Amino acid sequence: MEPIRPRYIIALDQGTTSSRAVLIDRGGTPCAIAHNEFPQIFPQPGWVEHNPVDILTSQLDALTELLDAHDVQPTEVAAIGITNQRETAIVWNRKTGEPVYNAIVWQCRRTTPLMEKLGADPRISAMIAEKTGLVCDPYFSASKIAWILDNVEGARAAAERGELAFGTVDAWLVWKLTQGAVHATDPTNASRTMLYNIHTGAWDDELLELFDIPRSMMPEVRPSASFFGKTSSPGVIEGIPIMGVAGDQQAALFGQGCFNPGDAKCTYGTGCFLLMNTGTHAQLSRNSLITTVAACGPGTSGLRYALEGSVFMGGALVQWLRDELEMIEGGEEAERLAEEAGGTGGVYVVPAFTGLGAPYWDADARGAIFGLTRGTTRAHIVRACLEALAYQVLDLVRAMESDAGMRLDALSVDGGASANAFLMQFQADIMERTLDRPTCRETTALGAAFLAGLACGFWSDESELRALRTSDGVFRPSRDHQWRRERIDGWNEAVARVRTN
Repeated sequence: MEPIRPRYIIALDQGTTSSRAVLIDRGGTPCAIAHNEFPQIFPQPGWVEHNPVDILTSQLDALTELLDAHDVQPTEVAAIGITNQRETAIVWNRKTGEPVYNAIVWQCRRTTPLMEKLGADPRISAMIAEKTGLVCDPYFSASKIAWILDNVEGARAAAERGELAFGTVDAWLVWKLTQGAVHATDPTNASRTMLYNIHTGAWDDELLELFDIPRSMMPEVRPSASFFGKTSSPGVIEGIPIMGVAGDQQAALFGQGCFNPGDAKCTYGTGCFLLMNTGTHAQLSRNSLITTVAACGPGTSGLRYALEGSVFMGGALVQWLRDELEMIEGGEEAERLAEEAGGTGGVYVVPAFTGLGAPYWDADARGAIFGLTRGTTRAHIVRACLEALAYQVLDLVRAMESDAGMRLDALSVDGGASANAFLMQFQADIMERTLDRPTCRETTALGAAFLAGLACGFWSDESELRALRTSDGVFRPSRDHQWRRERIDGWNEAVARVRTN
């Protein structure tokens, strides 16, 4: 009997609110998806945590569910690719594999005082920007690691003895999937820690010293499309090679086929993330964007880079409407209400629940609703929330075009909220740009699968991957300058009223 030829790549897509496992065939089509949500932990205002065991369990359960429900045999799976929420910091004991504290999530603002202190020193902030491409903000991993070492009893002493390991979520999953055989991350995730020099491609001693983090805690950095060990975790099919790792937004950039300089995409997930491929040039921003490492295929010489702008509250704003305010039952109702409202009645929502991200980087700003009158309805507020997503992305586009010195004529879009036709059309109108939404909106998972598939020979090259992309919808601007100007002026005024810097 001939051996079974691998038919699939599995992407493990570990996000901020859920973990998913996606079965992807040679045509780049997601054949099946298993999905598990896990609890969000809010110990204090502005603090956000996850239990690392919840992250792991939800991801392993999704993988097991996917394989069992669709009777996938191990020989049918060529490789696993991992993509993950970035910046979230986990510290665990190397011997026991147990976390010493909850994961501190990228949204968490507890280290604002430390980062404000560092940012107030022009020499330090300039050094951080030059080496990492990042701004002094608690968003990134370094200050989270330092907080754990300084606030968890015995953690610093254990770290000094070499007993503790740090990882972003990808490294935590790789460690657990390989039963501790591999402690590694990739450059896209490393570049989000504020401890990795994006020019030398290595952990930086000056940055480690600045945050007082022992080098022994840091994972090995391997190329995004390379070997990260084989699965050997209890309850999981053994022997499947892990061949690709990338942070979620860089994975989405790769999954959208943005392989060339100037290609850009925006993901509407828990947050909104706009990335532009800048090729071999690490373009430092003059407009408070981030310079980050982009994922690239196997055999690429040197690193590839991207400009990035991050909005903290994207799809999470719709979750807030659903869960905390109980105004809607889900995204479909939000779209319907927004269309029915016909406008916002002058209402603006600035969703600075955990501060403002790019291009403002105001950690102390807090959310607000402006323009309320006795005639304001639930539909007005829902529509204003959806419009707020588009305004925030507009701010990013303007900053990115200024940095890149070029106009974005078209933008590839993906993520859960990209299914909202009202939001996509409003985004095209307010930006005066064309949006292209792919048929496969699982671009984050697809990017992880593409990296793993290229590394193991499942796909031949990037041109083959580019040919797999098809378009589901194109949204073209249809409003005049006066319409845009009035709305943008109102948004700018609302943002100015919540800013503290």
